[in-house]
This record gives sequence, structure tokens and C-alpha cells, in this order.
Amino acid sequence: METFVHSAWSMIPFGIMLLMIAIGPLVAEKWWESNINKLIVSLFLGVPTAVCLIMGGMVHDLEHQVLFDYVPFIVLLLALFVITGGIHLSGDIKAKPWVNTLFLGIGYILASLMGTTGAAMLLIRPVITTNQQRKHTVHTILFFIALVANCGGLLTPLGDPPLFMLFLRGAPFTWFLSMLPEWAFTGALLLIIYYFVDRYYYAKEDWTNLANDSLEYEKLRLTGSINFVYLIGVILSVAFINEGTIPQMGEENAPLWLKFLREIVLLSLTGLSLYTTKKEVRYTQNKFTWAPIIEVAVLFLGIFTTMTPALAYLKAHASELGLNTPWQFYYSTGMLSSFLDNTPTAVAFHSVATGLTAEQMTAFACPIVAGIPEILLKAISLGAVMFGAMTYIGNGPNFMVKAIAEESGIKMPSFFGYVLKFSLVVLLPIYIIVQLIFL
Repeated sequence: METFVHSAWSMIPFGIMLLMIAIGPLVAEKWWESNINKLIVSLFLGVPTAVCLIMGGMVHDLEHQVLFDYVPFIVLLLALFVITGGIHLSGDIKAKPWVNTLFLGIGYILASLMGTTGAAMLLIRPVITTNQQRKHTVHTILFFIALVANCGGLLTPLGDPPLFMLFLRGAPFTWFLSMLPEWAFTGALLLIIYYFVDRYYYAKEDWTNLANDSLEYEKLRLTGSINFVYLIGVILSVAFINEGTIPQMGEENAPLWLKFLREIVLLSLTGLSLYTTKKEVRYTQNKFTWAPIIEVAVLFLGIFTTMTPALAYLKAHASELGLNTPWQFYYSTGMLSSFLDNTPTAVAFHSVATGLTAEQMTAFACPIVAGIPEILLKAISLGAVMFGAMTYIGNGPNFMVKAIAEESGIKMPSFFGYVLKFSLVVLLPIYIIVQLIFL
């Protein structure tokens, strides 16, 4: 058993888990919609893996993955999901190109503060309502996915789940702000391109559609704003309740409540949000359901468990994989993040980077952050977050935005249509430019 958990064979359950997430919605859509079926898959792959790890002497690795990675990960997502789910923005203003560009720009900024999922869920319905009188709207949803549901989340660990996992591995909260140039450059390019694309389609609109858009005006209105206070509490909790500011949290004999102090505070803020937000705002206006966060919880239980031996193997054999330049880490992380979930992908390549030889590490001539050269950490972060927009399955909010748009009568491209007509044409050239300039 010990031989198995240290061999390449041990990565098979992890690979099957990621493959199920990637192809499940495509080949067995109805069956895969059930969270019970997702839990069955997670347990079917996760329980045998856990048994093998225990029998193979890797109890500590399993404990760390489940207690100190999975639990903080889910608690943070739960807090962001519940708190942002209590904020509702309504209204219908003129759908002019500059208005739509401003909407997407605001979402791009909010994504790093309230998470890509939170920002996307807050703004997608107002964006759709604003553009409901226009015939040409698909391009707006596509750019919304790229800007708000993905690339905007680069600046804080709250922005996108892979960044939070890298934060848990030692990247300081403020380090992510070092990607401000890449964030600003990518956002500016996407917004400029979107503005001119929207101007083109605006000029093609029938004049009656534009006249109706001007007549059907409703002032923007924000409800559930108390949740912004809780959101600030989440940001402060992640930034200051950690081993960097409270060293006692990392001591082996620290009491359990201290080790999980951040999670206790986050759960308290979640409870306050549920108690103080009117049910009408959360459940009627926002159509809030628990299904998405339950889906994430059951899937990532399997991911984090099956990931344990895979990470150990990748770290042990990192020097043999041939990855030793920033651009290799950027595109490798990006490619897998496009078709698998970007969170385990980022963690996997971080493990690869930690397994590089001392000679390879020093060759980068840059500071060590989170146990790896800073330039590699940046490459992994950029690849995981930005390439998550390359397909509908690259990041969780993508499918949610697509589903809401289709519920509103917008005919979205197919999986391959999205890739061929948008990702390869618009996103990939921008990502290549980012790599050439910054990496």
C-alpha cells in the first residue's frame, strides 16, 4: 500500500475526479445535475484513496488536506456565497455601449473584493435586464464571463478559489496586489475590445428596439446593503486572522478554536447575513438556493482527498517533468485550468514548483514566496485565473452565468462554439500578449 500511494498510479482517482467534473455536464447532464450523484462519485473515489493513504503512512498529509485546506476553502466560499447572495441590484437603464462597458468595468473591480462568483451573481441579472430590449446581447454575456467571472479576481485571495489556496500555502494577502499591472492591462484590453464590439452591434439594432430601451427606464436600486459590512468583515478576517499576524495559530499544540479562529469568524458573519437579510431580497429577488454551494462542497471533498497522493507524487518528481520556466508554468496551468477546475490545477502546479531542485530555484534570481520563486507563483496565479474563462467549465461561475442568460431567453453558444468563436479569437491572443510582456 505504501508503494502504491507514492507511485504514479495513485494519481488515477484524482484524474478520474477531474475528468468527471469536466465531461459530466456534457455527456450525462441530467444525471450529473443531482448533487447526490456528485457525492456518490466523490465518496467512490475519495474513500478508497483515504484508506490507502492511512495504510500507506500518509495520515498527516490527508489530515492537512481535509482539515487545513478543504475546511477553510469551503467556509470562505460559503461566507462569500451567502453574504453576496443577500445583496440585490435591480433596475433597467439605457443599454448604450458606454453603460454596458461601465457595468463590466465595475464588475471587474468587484470581482477581487467579493469573489468572481459573488460579483457575477450580483451583476448578471441587471446586465441582462438592461439589455433586454436589444437583439444583439450574446457578446455582452461572453465578455461578462471573461471579465467579471474570471479575470477580475486576480488581486486578492478572495477573488478566485485558486488564489485562496495559494494564500493558504503561504502567499501573503497583499502579495496578490503585485499582479495589479497584469490585472489592469488585461482588463483594459478586454474592456476596450468590448466597447467597440458593442458599438458595432448597437449600430445594427433596429430603431424600435432602441426606442423601447429609452422608454422602459427604471432607476438602479440596491437592497441588502448591510451585507457589504459583512463582506468587509470577510476581507479583514482573511487578511489578519492567519498565522502571519497571529503566529500562535500555527503552533502544533494550539487549541482547536484558535487554529480555526478565522473560520469561526467567517461562519459568524455568514449567520449574521442570514439573520439580518430580508428573505424577500435573498430568496425572491435573488432566487437564492443552496444547491451551488452544496455542489462545490461535495465535489471538492472528493477533489481534496484524491489530490493528496497526486500532490505528493508531483512534488517528488517535479524535476523530471521538464517545467522550469515561467511561461511553461503559465501555459501548463492555463491549459489544464481551461478544461478542468482551476483550483486543483493551481495547487498541483504549486506542488510541482515546490519540488524543483535548489539549483533550479536559485536560477530564477527572485524572492521565494509561498515556498516557490515569486515569478512561478505569478505564472501559476495568472494561468489559473485567466484561463478559467477559456471554456464554460474552467471556473464555477461560468456555467451559472450561462444558465441565467439562457433562462432569460439569450441563445448562448455551445461548448465548442464558445471556444472557437470567443476564447481562441479574443482571449487567447490577449493571454499570449500578457505572457510576452509580463513573464
